[in-house]
Amino acid sequence: MDEMDCVTVIAPVNIAVIKYWGKRDEKLILPINDSVSVTLDTSIMCAKTSVCFGPEFTENEIWLNGVKTSFSNPRLVNVLDKIKNIAATQRSVDNAVLTWKVRVCSENNFPTAAGLASSAAGYACLVTALAKLYKIKTDVSVLARIGSGSACRSVFGGFVRWHAGVNADGSDSIATQIADSTHWPEMKALILVVSDIKKHTSSTIGMMNSVNTSDLLKYRAKYSVPRRTEEISEAILKKDFTKFAELTMKDSNQFHAVCLDTYPPCVYMTDVSHKIVEIIHAYNDMCGELKVAYTFDAGPNACLYLLDKEVPTVLNLIKHLFPTSNLDFVIGLGDVDGGDCKFLNSFPIQPQAKDIIKYVIHTKVGKGPEVVTSHLLDKKGNPLNVN
Repeated sequence: MDEMDCVTVIAPVNIAVIKYWGKRDEKLILPINDSVSVTLDTSIMCAKTSVCFGPEFTENEIWLNGVKTSFSNPRLVNVLDKIKNIAATQRSVDNAVLTWKVRVCSENNFPTAAGLASSAAGYACLVTALAKLYKIKTDVSVLARIGSGSACRSVFGGFVRWHAGVNADGSDSIATQIADSTHWPEMKALILVVSDIKKHTSSTIGMMNSVNTSDLLKYRAKYSVPRRTEEISEAILKKDFTKFAELTMKDSNQFHAVCLDTYPPCVYMTDVSHKIVEIIHAYNDMCGELKVAYTFDAGPNACLYLLDKEVPTVLNLIKHLFPTSNLDFVIGLGDVDGGDCKFLNSFPIQPQAKDIIKYVIHTKVGKGPEVVTSHLLDKKGNPLNVN
């Protein structure tokens, strides 16, 4: 096994501001509406995946966060088969290579399945690495989409739009970049981790139930999202934070309203999540303008978007209202000094119980996937992180 036969990629998390929820085709993972997201910096949150192949491997194998997992997941198999078919058509590798089994090792540096878009980063990583391993040329966002829908947005940095498309074969359901990671450098994100445990209702099951039972979802897809998608894309290009914040919060609220309109309802936000919403609205009211926007994916954790000049004051507010015993409460870009503390004692919401927020991830807009040289597999294709 030569080192060149191993490809390792890191890929970013993306957090949607216009949500993807519901599929028109389960197998091809075609959404019922467009979505828009922000790609976050890989130096703070990322998935890392190494892939290799060889004639000596007797079966396809995958390790996730140090644990060997079944390769029989239909989406995983579908992605590999699709890439091999493209490689055969393009004749990018020898025919014998197409018969070889693969070995995959993947790790996240953030909680998996806790509503932090772990599958998006993971599949964006996987398809980027496999595409390079098999030397194919194709739209990687399409390959990522058939693994995990929102993964197609993680193949680009900056601000990204996933086009739902109309074609039955999904050929026009692709992601495109609205603006790159350098476009709005003042934009920052604070992720408030309320829980890092696996959610009760998976996104896949929740979406299926919503499509089958929610009238609000139909209205959302037909009327709300098309308008919001255009408006927030324009707000991003103009760097209009007020409009961006308003649309982000309204869409998050409507998404969770759809979840409650689903039968049986799927509830992802907790009492702490709702308290964060209350706090952000109170803060914006005190400021007299929208300074911070919240959004919640299918989980209890809040992602706050704000401009960098607002970060010190908002972090002071969070630490005041959510007391902690965690000495490393703010991670990523870390804590920052300064900020306005004068209003804390007059803030209309009292401090909450200790340690109900585990930690805060301070991060920024980042780039798309990158090939790296530090592998998770050794020269024989064995996982380095498994005893």
